[in-house]
Amino acid sequence: MTVPLWCLVVVLFIPQGIAVVGDVYRWRMLGSIDNDDPRGQAGRLDGAGARAYAAQSNAWEALPMFTVAVLLAHLTGADAGASATAAVLFVVARLLHAVFYITGLSSLRSLSFLAGVGCCIWLIVLAAGAPGA
Repeated sequence: MTVPLWCLVVVLFIPQGIAVVGDVYRWRMLGSIDNDDPRGQAGRLDGAGARAYAAQSNAWEALPMFTVAVLLAHLTGADAGASATAAVLFVVARLLHAVFYITGLSSLRSLSFLAGVGCCIWLIVLAAGAPGA
């Protein structure tokens, strides 16, 4: 498997990791984890706990764009080194995005979001210029 495809696997699991963080906040702030109504319970969180759930949603929302960008680069035979760099940078940007979101560093969160989008655009441009495009 190529580096971008491995990065896609990693990105698939980022929302689950953030969900665990959200569960810790549910436990700490609300005293339990309500599996009968997890979204309702999460809706009662504030501060970092609420931001953890928002970060998880955003991680899910970022997944389709990255998936399409990686698949385009892969299927067109885009430059392997540049594609790997863009994919790894996307993973780093998304991990930082979650940290910045949960800790309330909104300006850094926005920058990491834009960096992730930029990496996806980079992958698409690489795909467009590839020999198999």
